[in-house]
Amino acid sequence: MGRLKEIVFDCDYPAGLARFWASLIDGYAVRPYDAAEIARLAAVGLTPETDHIVMVDGPGPTLCFQRVKDRDYTNNRLHLDIAVESRATAVAAALRAGATMVRREAGFSVLADAEGNQFCLVGPDQAVTAGAAAD
Repeated sequence: MGRLKEIVFDCDYPAGLARFWASLIDGYAVRPYDAAEIARLAAVGLTPETDHIVMVDGPGPTLCFQRVKDRDYTNNRLHLDIAVESRATAVAAALRAGATMVRREAGFSVLADAEGNQFCLVGPDQAVTAGAAAD
């Protein structure tokens, strides 16, 4: 149905947690910030140290560390992002397999497995908007 795209950590301090995990896993490093990205962050009052999303690249799946405002500890602190060709088709298949829909966002859908563990289906069909019937 899809391929593992990212392993996503919900956290309070993405830069610090990203450095921690990069130091533990051979071949992984925090994705460098180029001048354009530093300028983009500065324009919204952020720095690489205060960035809300920090990526760690390596030989396997990308690790994504994202700050989640008002994080609810009843949901996962870690979840999988699964890249799919068609989000609508993948969502339908996941629902048939026993998943439940948590929410739809532009570019991804959040579902939960039978025990409530959340995961995201991320597709190239990002024209689908939150709440759309397509998925």
